[in-house]
Amino acid sequence: MGEIDPAFIQAPEHRPKLAVKEAEGIPVIDLSPLLLSLDHDDDINNSDQIDELVKKIGSACKEWGFFQVINHGAPLESRQKIQDVGKRFFAQSLEEKRKVRRDIKKVMGYYETEHTKNVRDWKEVFDFTMEEPTLIPASIDPEDKEITQWYNQWPEYPPDMRETFQEYAHHMEKLALKLMELIAISLGLAPKRFHGFFKDQTSWIRLNYYPPCPNPDLILGCGRHKDSGALTVLAQDEVSGLEVRRKSDGEWVRVKPEPNAYIINIGDVIQVWSNDEYESVEHRVMLNSEKARLSYPFFLFPSHYTMVQPLEELTNDQNPPKYRPYNWGKFLATRKRSNFMKLDVENIQIYHFKIN
Repeated sequence: MGEIDPAFIQAPEHRPKLAVKEAEGIPVIDLSPLLLSLDHDDDINNSDQIDELVKKIGSACKEWGFFQVINHGAPLESRQKIQDVGKRFFAQSLEEKRKVRRDIKKVMGYYETEHTKNVRDWKEVFDFTMEEPTLIPASIDPEDKEITQWYNQWPEYPPDMRETFQEYAHHMEKLALKLMELIAISLGLAPKRFHGFFKDQTSWIRLNYYPPCPNPDLILGCGRHKDSGALTVLAQDEVSGLEVRRKSDGEWVRVKPEPNAYIINIGDVIQVWSNDEYESVEHRVMLNSEKARLSYPFFLFPSHYTMVQPLEELTNDQNPPKYRPYNWGKFLATRKRSNFMKLDVENIQIYHFKIN
């Protein structure tokens, strides 16, 4: 075996335990009551079944920050197609894939040297945005009001990649917004309370390819992190790898993939909107010494002009806002910039806006 590049090796306290238990208790929630309750305007009609579903969603958000959904209505065929196209894309030579490599100007596309908390991840990725173009601040300077546009880069091969990805993205957006309605109801809000924040969304989808790794005891596919957006909807193949830090005891537990389920997790934006009622949770990706793994998360992100802050309805004198408002576009631009340079300090996080 050749020498492993030290850039990949985790500090001893962050190295994975290979004899990890698969998590008991990460809720698996059946969304069929939601599908049955929708009227011809696609609005949710209240019923005992919906009340029960909302309770389960609220409990999962509070206790885990993660849950899986089944009978979700997203077509399996679209998911199978994106997986097939992803496999064909990543099977190409590095030279071919690098034709659509992202950089500080073209921030979407292929990349193979991503770092999480300044340690290199054992993975390759391909990123694309929902809206084309996606509007974003041109700089991280708070005073600079100039807006720039992000465009996707599409490879020549596979030829059906663009169409397949855009179709899949449409289904993910629909599912994510319905889940946001259930989360809103669980917080005592109107179902569509969050929808206005996503009018000019900055949402995007990533394909993660984790090759087999000779040292899964030293290296992670993706280091520990929390998701910065509102909601993540993750699909994965049959190879497990996702680990969640359990809130009750801080232990890392493996999420067992349910066939055709989506794994949902709360992002930092919901944590701020809910004033810490719901919290985003750290997670990471373990590797396999024999099998490659493919996953494809959809990240629901608000519009660039959104000021993220605790919602008025969820704060009062007894429960004052715990965060100062921050501009989502500037926050996102700052994080994207860090993808192309190794930082001496931790990347921008919501705790930087916490009111002490």
